[in-house]
Amino acid sequence: MTGHRDVVIVGAGISGLTVAYYLRRAGVSLTVLDPGDAPGGTMQTLTDGGWMVETGPNSALETTPLFGEMFDGLGITGERLYAEPAADRRYILRDGVLHPLPMSPGAFVRSSLWSVAGKLRLMKEPFVGRATEEETVAQFVRRRLGEEFLDYAINPFVAGVYAGDPAALSVRAAFPKLYALEERYGGLIRGMVRGAGERRKRAEKAKDRARMFSFREGMQTFPMALGRSLGDELRLKCTVTSVERKTRPAGTPEFLVRYRREGDPGSLGAAAVVLAVPAYIAGNFVRPFSESLAAALEGIFYPPVAEVFLGFPASAMGRPLDGFGYLIPAREERKILGTIWSSALFPGRAPAGHVALTTFVGGARQPLVAGLGDNALTEIVASEIRSLMAVHGDPVYAKIIRWEKAIPQYNLGHLALVEEIGGLERRVPGLYLCGNYRGGIAVGDCLASGERLARRIAGEMRNSPFGSPARTAGDGRDQ
Repeated sequence: MTGHRDVVIVGAGISGLTVAYYLRRAGVSLTVLDPGDAPGGTMQTLTDGGWMVETGPNSALETTPLFGEMFDGLGITGERLYAEPAADRRYILRDGVLHPLPMSPGAFVRSSLWSVAGKLRLMKEPFVGRATEEETVAQFVRRRLGEEFLDYAINPFVAGVYAGDPAALSVRAAFPKLYALEERYGGLIRGMVRGAGERRKRAEKAKDRARMFSFREGMQTFPMALGRSLGDELRLKCTVTSVERKTRPAGTPEFLVRYRREGDPGSLGAAAVVLAVPAYIAGNFVRPFSESLAAALEGIFYPPVAEVFLGFPASAMGRPLDGFGYLIPAREERKILGTIWSSALFPGRAPAGHVALTTFVGGARQPLVAGLGDNALTEIVASEIRSLMAVHGDPVYAKIIRWEKAIPQYNLGHLALVEEIGGLERRVPGLYLCGNYRGGIAVGDCLASGERLARRIAGEMRNSPFGSPARTAGDGRDQ
């Protein structure tokens, strides 16, 4: 070992990069290690002949002021693009027809998405009592809002956000703000009205009110700017092989992080280590400290998902692309989860005279479908699009992105795992875990969690008897 940092961050996804950004502003010496060729984890943008394909999030919602703060600090505010106003319009499939999701009380009353009986069922919601045990999303919604609302609102929404199953996800873990409306206010309708004022005080926005954005050159603009801000503190093509804890002669806690960079071994000492990697990878590094937590982390279900990006001539569209896209309820028994009308949201996603459609397949609903071959997936998606949108002809461009492990599922029992993570951090000072399996899966959630963790680490280092955030040992270099 020939180098030392205050903090070594394992992983350069958006969570790890956010922790690094705020630690650096606090004067903490750090290094970020990542095996990839570019920062950002799954947040990558591919361009090909005028087509722009996102390999991770296609956009983000401006739910936290941290976005503006970071964009200003990184000098990329001018690159941000807000989605077209039509993006607020979303569709849900019912009985083979795309119905607009109502966004106002009046539109809800007029909507044909739910029956009269389904709408009347909502009137019972303010009189439903609190739950007495942990519930799945399906149990919670069925109890408070009824079966029809579950089938044609929450089921497709969960598929679109988590690629998940509402009958498995824990409402307290996966949708804590929704659960809090019942816990704090006794009901969803009362909570939505009274909670709006509290959000304004916190400068937060509800996801259904936050503005959607991307960047002129795609979502990868953000992690690339974060990477540039870190300079040599970001080291790519570095695969971490182990994290060990030692005690130096002076009694200072010390971690040794071993890695390989293009085949060559290296190591770094650090007072603290942040594991900003997926849970199934973090489990391997945690095993020397807790076998049970390692097994629990590795047991988090990440369903497989395939993204099928298809390009068509604009003249092939049988309907206007007048919204964000559509989601498919499980009851409709289709082979896709939903489609984003990408070129209708932001400019530059398709060549002139063409449109880009991004469809998602698989997830917890139909994991085997995600494993089909490229030709089979392209034909399935093209066939579904023809049926649902009256598209004619074949796509003129196709690109398939696969995630064998896509989005962590916050299933029943997930909160106990989160508690166990906190217990490990208390037992092993200086070891921290962060990622989208803890604190929320959205980009804004990852920023908020990363910023909180950075403040926590900097504060604990200031109060440590072994030194301050500005402390470094050795010459700061390693091989």
